[in-house]
Amino acid sequence: MAHRAATGVFRTILYFLAFLPASIRPRAITTSITQGFRGTAGRRMLLPRDTAARFKREFEEEYGTSALSFYEGGFAQALDEAKKELKFLIMVLVSPEHDDTESFTRETLLSPDVTAFINDPQNNIILWGGNVLDSEAYQVATEYNATKFPFTCVVCLTPREGSTRMSIVKRLVGPVAPQTYVAELQAAITKYAPDLASARAERTAQEVTRNLRNEQDSAYERSLAVDRERARQRKEAEAAAALAEKTAQEEAEAAERLARLREQWRRWRATTIAPEPDSTANAKDIVRLALKMPEGSGAGQRIVRKFAATTTVEELYAFVECFEYLEAEDEGDIKKPSGYEHVYKFKIASLMPRVVYEPEADGSATLGDKIGRSGNLIVEAFADEEEDESDDEDDE
Repeated sequence: MAHRAATGVFRTILYFLAFLPASIRPRAITTSITQGFRGTAGRRMLLPRDTAARFKREFEEEYGTSALSFYEGGFAQALDEAKKELKFLIMVLVSPEHDDTESFTRETLLSPDVTAFINDPQNNIILWGGNVLDSEAYQVATEYNATKFPFTCVVCLTPREGSTRMSIVKRLVGPVAPQTYVAELQAAITKYAPDLASARAERTAQEVTRNLRNEQDSAYERSLAVDRERARQRKEAEAAAALAEKTAQEEAEAAERLARLREQWRRWRATTIAPEPDSTANAKDIVRLALKMPEGSGAGQRIVRKFAATTTVEELYAFVECFEYLEAEDEGDIKKPSGYEHVYKFKIASLMPRVVYEPEADGSATLGDKIGRSGNLIVEAFADEEEDESDDEDDE
């Protein structure tokens, strides 16, 4: 019994000596404090969140489950949240060594009036509790000059006073009747609630303005993106149209140039075709042909002409190609177009039996060899598709 009483007295003396300035505090006391009272109370130092959980567990073990919602985190975190959300932080520090702790907790803190006031959402309260035997709560007590317990403190922003720091707006020390406790808390909250409400409204307005500005900026960026995309598409369309126009113009010019070269070649080739053999020629050296010309050739439906037996098939094709120029007036010296290779757009064939006579580039095939003494031939113009295929082959 004596040892127990001595231990209690020692703990009490140690507790009060802990609040002396460090410069005059005994070294042994300082060592005990920095160790978080582990040597005196056997309490292990924990992280702030774990310390809060231990406080809540011990509180409920001692006083039973309550309706109070203690903040489940460290004091610094609770302070930051109250500042961020513009709420009141009510800090309750208790000391198990103090005689008034149990009566204050049971009769005041857990009274229906106090519990209802703290839990009322309209009061915007964050409740944080700590045991000064824990390192964090002890440091908070030191920072807020709490020298007597139980200790209650209301902290909030005071924008009307031009401060951006969390300030103490109410202190309650020692045992207080529930009605007085609520009245004191209510007075502090009533005094500063309008300022916090104004700050909250201003912050909300700023947030709305910022969100609106961000939305406007986003809409502007989207509009710019749409305009850029339209400009890009318009530029691409203009480039495609310009390319198509250029291509069409080049194709038209190429077609016109090809038509001129073709016309020049036909006129030139007409001057190189041998005349029809006269009546004095030997019959075995003559091939008599009846040619059914295509419509639009200018030669009517059918022509009959004699050719030398040594005339090549290509010469016959040239005769058909240049027929309309054979009887034209002499146009003087017409030169063969340079770099032009003529393509015949028709074929010559016999009907019965059907044989197509192709012009050979080397001119080795003669009418006498291929047809004989006479023949009935038909000139068949290529269909449009065949002409296109022939043109494509020439391009290749």
